[in-house]
Amino acid sequence: MSKRALITGVTGQDGSYLAEHLLAQGYQVWGLIRGQANPRKSRVSRLASDLSFVHGDLMDQASLVSALDHVQPDEVYNLGAVSFVPMSWQQPELVTEVNGAGVLRMLEAIRMISGLNTSRSTRSGRIRFYQASSSEMFGKVAETPQRESTRFHPRSPYGVAKAYGHFITRNYRESFDMYGVSGILFNHESPRRGAEFVTRKISLAVARIRLGLQDKLALGNLDAVRDWGFAGDYVKAMHLMLQQDEPGDYVIGTGVMHSVRDAVQIAFDAVGLNWEDHVMIDPSLVRPAEVETLCADSGMARAALDWAPTVKFEELMQMMVESDLEQASRTRDYGELLAAADSW
Repeated sequence: MSKRALITGVTGQDGSYLAEHLLAQGYQVWGLIRGQANPRKSRVSRLASDLSFVHGDLMDQASLVSALDHVQPDEVYNLGAVSFVPMSWQQPELVTEVNGAGVLRMLEAIRMISGLNTSRSTRSGRIRFYQASSSEMFGKVAETPQRESTRFHPRSPYGVAKAYGHFITRNYRESFDMYGVSGILFNHESPRRGAEFVTRKISLAVARIRLGLQDKLALGNLDAVRDWGFAGDYVKAMHLMLQQDEPGDYVIGTGVMHSVRDAVQIAFDAVGLNWEDHVMIDPSLVRPAEVETLCADSGMARAALDWAPTVKFEELMQMMVESDLEQASRTRDYGELLAAADSW
């Protein structure tokens, strides 16, 4: 029989790519969605027509138990989170509830459904659990590049909550013999990235500027450096982590750093424009406590998982600009059609 996977955060960037990948591997894939209408559900349904849905909420323990009991998954991928880091200063309690306590609730639900306790565990037939950890946990970095053993020093409520989720996953692995792993993923982007994230903010603005729909792009710290990769590559690493004989945590990244300024230049070059003519600095967009340098040492994942990124950063930014150009062109053409209809 085919394996069954449950994905939280299935309507997001990573969830949609992971759902597609698992379906291609022959899985039965379920997405956890909250009870109220989710505007992204139809988008994911079109991307993965064989996807099934079950109701549940990371802030509601009972709903997670019910969802697990209904789906009876072999694997659970916990990608659900408030993922926009700046928002964590505006709503730190919400971010902590979802990104931190939400992990605990899912682990407890798995423990209850699996009948695990401190004195008894069933290694065969264990539900395998993946937690989406984050490079933001490293924060004020102790060393560069960062690896699995690098000390955490998060610089945002988001990073702090993710660190809790990371450690509680390890604790349940050690306390209950649960198969739980954490993927410490560095920044990963795609045309499906939310418009609030800096790479997508750049690609959207470049497309609109190229089409004459806007003139300026406001950004914060152009010197911030990140290790950016393609989300479609990274979800494959998530899946590989749950196929290992023994659970373990892995850093996933490219090992190559680029600044926000690099991203801007590549994106504007893709449409033949000079970025300095259009970019303005807005001090209000600078984080209260900046994470200056993140770079992954994914040597352990490359060796143990036989994983490696396939898309270079320049290709990634060009891919995003091309996608947003196509989308913005359709929007502009539709707007012109509506304007013309109004004049009839």
